[in-house]
Amino acid sequence: MTASTDGWTLLAIVGLAAMTVLSRCFFFILDRSWSLPGWALRALQYAPVAALAAVVVPEVVMVDGQLAATWLDARLFAALAGVAIYFWRRSVLLTLVAGMLVYLPLHLRLGW
Repeated sequence: MTASTDGWTLLAIVGLAAMTVLSRCFFFILDRSWSLPGWALRALQYAPVAALAAVVVPEVVMVDGQLAATWLDARLFAALAGVAIYFWRRSVLLTLVAGMLVYLPLHLRLGW
């Protein structure tokens, strides 16, 4: 490493740190209240659902990075049971319990 490389490295670290502090403190630095436009607020309402779907759906329908080749997969039936219970009772706890009550016997007893 040369002196100029170390200088550039130090400059990059200081610059990234400054941008991080600025972006995280942006709303505290402003002197007046700031609100999002209506379209952004509506979009943010769907963000948790989209993030959950992006995490859960691949885990349910894929095996070792490939699409599940058979319907005999305990995760598929557990997910369907969870969705049915959620739309029936609107309870996240019951959704988890129902999904696990379907998943565990199929996975442990049948080896799916």
